[in-house]
Amino acid sequence: MTSQVQLDAGVVTRCRRRVHLENAPEMRDAVKAPPDPAGEQRKADAAQHRRNVADALARIVGSNLMEIPTGPDVRSSDRERVTLAAMEMGAPYIWGAVFPRDTLGGRRGGIDLLVKDSTGYVPVLVVRHKITDPGQGARTSPLNVPLPHSSRVDPIRKVRPQPRDQLRLAHAQRQLQAAGYAVNGRATGGVIGMDADVVVWHDLEAPTWPGGRTALGEYDARFSDRLLVANAAANQRDPMAKPSRIVDCKSCPWWPICEAELRRTRDVSLVVRGEDAAALRKSGLSTVDDLAELDPNNDHVPLVGMPVSDAVTLAKAWLRDLTLVRRNESMVVPRADVEVDVDMESFADLGAYMWGCLLSGKDIDEPQGYRAFVTWDPLPCQDEARSFAEFWNWLTGVRLRAKARGYSFKAYCYNELAENRWLIASAERFAGMPGIPTKAQIKEFIDSDAWVDLFGIVREQFLCAHGKGLKTIAPAAGFTWRDPEAGGENSMRWYRDAVGLDGREPLPEQGERLLIYNEDDVRATHRLREWMGSDAMSTLPFAGDL
Repeated sequence: MTSQVQLDAGVVTRCRRRVHLENAPEMRDAVKAPPDPAGEQRKADAAQHRRNVADALARIVGSNLMEIPTGPDVRSSDRERVTLAAMEMGAPYIWGAVFPRDTLGGRRGGIDLLVKDSTGYVPVLVVRHKITDPGQGARTSPLNVPLPHSSRVDPIRKVRPQPRDQLRLAHAQRQLQAAGYAVNGRATGGVIGMDADVVVWHDLEAPTWPGGRTALGEYDARFSDRLLVANAAANQRDPMAKPSRIVDCKSCPWWPICEAELRRTRDVSLVVRGEDAAALRKSGLSTVDDLAELDPNNDHVPLVGMPVSDAVTLAKAWLRDLTLVRRNESMVVPRADVEVDVDMESFADLGAYMWGCLLSGKDIDEPQGYRAFVTWDPLPCQDEARSFAEFWNWLTGVRLRAKARGYSFKAYCYNELAENRWLIASAERFAGMPGIPTKAQIKEFIDSDAWVDLFGIVREQFLCAHGKGLKTIAPAAGFTWRDPEAGGENSMRWYRDAVGLDGREPLPEQGERLLIYNEDDVRATHRLREWMGSDAMSTLPFAGDL
């Protein structure tokens, strides 16, 4: 008997191999990676955010909001039945809707909110991330009238691209159509974001995707493909998707299974990912060994992520278990008389609560060593402006004192994207408050040669067979973090505990843990650049020698 699967909205943004594994009967008892604590916390935060939005809506629209029962004792089939009854009776707002299973289309799932418009229902998604940026042009309606016909062109908001949100809305739209309750005309969906003050409306049939595609068109193509993959797996036919390493693998519960298979076959995606791995396989190069034997001057393999010569060298490094390989015989690291290593700690999109700095170099009558500018008020908070202003004014003072003494100055970070984001965002959010620099002052600094991204230098001067993250590269320079659990994901959990985000008693010891973690991060960048400029480089393998 042929099995027919029903898939939820998440499949369109999952890799095809994961969809196969999730639907293969022989994988039901497979041992997967344990849940990531940080990921589980994000899910819990998102659930709490949805609950807060539901409560706010209930206060605004009162009895017009019908909430579908949920809980461990409530079956999905019961929720489907109650949702259908609510739509049949024309409830103005339905929270926690679960659609009747679309057996013909292979769809299942629900949506956070359904709103009744003139001829049917419109899906609204509730998410715990930002959905707009400062600007203009987004279509929004206030939370007290969360309806598409009440929307207007917003003069202060522009849409922040969130493709995943639109694809989830498209899934709900197809389910509404299958149930016979979709609004006539253009397909529309709404999103309530982290700020929960407006609904942003998306035209799901507008040609806003690459190549002039629409959100609905993109969804349809992806979903039909995943449905074929899942049905093949469920019926134990030849797999339509084989393992290949991508960025998402590091957080996927199925990674241990895929990794074992990839290592057994010595798959080329262990060295190059995505389109490049596919291009190599298409050229008959399916293993790391095949790639290592390729002529580095071969120009018949169309790689987009890196030159062929780099891919060949990485394959050779991987076979020898080398973390780093020098691109050049001599290393170039910008140095200065007075140096500051900087590392910022943020919590999701809520703000940057800590700016850690390590001052070294020539004496400028400022104590050398580590210091942190931090707020322990739960984010978002106004005290963040105070800590940011203190950090900026201290950094500016060091820069000016160095200049007054005729000394050169440089500040270093590792991957400037994060620091630059919060430098600019902090100047914008707290503009006009005491000690806050202007956006122009921030731009002048980050565009100057005084601001050095060590990640960029590593990328330019090394080939990294196991990744370019600081936690991977700094140990090669002999640096170790004092906390064995040091990492960005864990720091999120420590922060929650430190400030008592969930209404619990704050734990100062977790704040101390964060300070140690931050200090080690800036000391790691300091150690790395000193190592890169030392004689130790002569002992590191050179790409030309492999």
